[in-house]
Amino acid sequence: MSVVDRAKAEGRTKLHEHEAFELLRRYSIPVPDYGVAKDEEEAVSLADKIGYPVAVKVISRQIVHKTDVGGVVLGIADRGGLVAACNKIRESVKARAPYAEVEGCLIQKMVPQGIELIIGAVYDDVFGHVVAFGLGGVLTELYRDVSMRLVPIEEEDAWEMLREVKAYRLLTGYRGTPPRDLHAVVDVIVKFSRLLSENPAIREADLNPVIALEEGKGAYVVDARFLLGGD
Repeated sequence: MSVVDRAKAEGRTKLHEHEAFELLRRYSIPVPDYGVAKDEEEAVSLADKIGYPVAVKVISRQIVHKTDVGGVVLGIADRGGLVAACNKIRESVKARAPYAEVEGCLIQKMVPQGIELIIGAVYDDVFGHVVAFGLGGVLTELYRDVSMRLVPIEEEDAWEMLREVKAYRLLTGYRGTPPRDLHAVVDVIVKFSRLLSENPAIREADLNPVIALEEGKGAYVVDARFLLGGD
């Protein structure tokens, strides 16, 4: 049973982030190494295996925006910092979202710095899935510089999406900054399109941010959200 089918069978309308990563990996979309821990002991064991630095993110079906409730800590460098981060998240969620049931934490390998992008999608009853591409992170709402296409998206369509945004100059190298791995970004868009085509129950999705590394070094989805609907 796929993670989408499992979530729907449980009556959920949202995938946990580790389930989102599992779905992305099924379509060979790169994500950082990760694992799910139920307590601090498991978190330390996972981080030792994955390698520091890591990020910790709360897992709760009642929480949609983890950062709003203090459910994310980034750049943890060692075991002591990891245990402190787990405690900090637990206390913050308890104070800001006392209704939420904490099911564990996602331990995730930190990705090197790069340019943050967003690849998102919504489902339209007439046209099907519509995919949007643009700068990610906090810049998404600030600049509103996006291009859009209907699924299915082929490779040439994805290249056109990149060229249509004003941020394309930044991605190709601007004022001494190195160019990004655009082939990797295009590959993510095309595979994401296929994922949507084969999973019509997905009604909304955000891969944000997608970190575009330097040319030849890839692009990684470091945060993902999938909302479900339909029959």
